[in-house]
Amino acid sequence: MYAHDSGARPCADGRAREIKGRVVKISVHAANTHPSRLLDRAAKGEVGITRDGRPVAKLVAVRRARGARRLGALRGRIRVAKDFDAPLLWG
Repeated sequence: MYAHDSGARPCADGRAREIKGRVVKISVHAANTHPSRLLDRAAKGEVGITRDGRPVAKLVAVRRARGARRLGALRGRIRVAKDFDAPLLWG
């Protein structure tokens, strides 16, 4: 991915630098030229797509769907106090 006009600090070879915990900025041209690389980067974190140095889109990884919730899964593990719904005492 090349960061010609993305505003990101390029590496020595002109590619966008990945900074852990930050959005990697990629130009629209680079996104169109290397879509599989773009998807690989998006799987690791967020990728910002820019046009003329201005952000236009954000690509993020899809979270895996959680399994269906099962009723009664915590039965016997949680106890509710007998005075749970008693009025609170304000001092």
